[in-house]
Amino acid sequence: QVQLQESGPGLVKPSQTLSLTCTVSGGSISTNYYAWNWIRQSPGKGLEWMGVIAYDGSTYYSPSLKTRTSISRDTSKKQFSLQLSSVSPEDTAVYYCAIRVATSFPYWGQGTQVTVSS
Repeated sequence: QVQLQESGPGLVKPSQTLSLTCTVSGGSISTNYYAWNWIRQSPGKGLEWMGVIAYDGSTYYSPSLKTRTSISRDTSKKQFSLQLSSVSPEDTAVYYCAIRVATSFPYWGQGTQVTVSS
């Protein structure tokens, strides 16, 4: 069974870079039918897809976040990471890593709360 776990600081100051890591267990990060996503949910809002890194390392980002988002991976550590630069309080959210298989998202981390505040 694939399991995902997010980690990173729970508090980030405005204008800084938010960095989160997702550690994968029970599966391969390079499996060619998995795509590794970051998704967030701000207070009172729905889920917002942020971006994805595919099995071959290619990345795709939400147009609204593209200029501030970077997703990378370390296959040796079975981890993939999110960096979101120039954060503001509007980036306060629960951040999730999730695996997409075909058109569904069967695997999710438990989510990690990140608050942007000085």
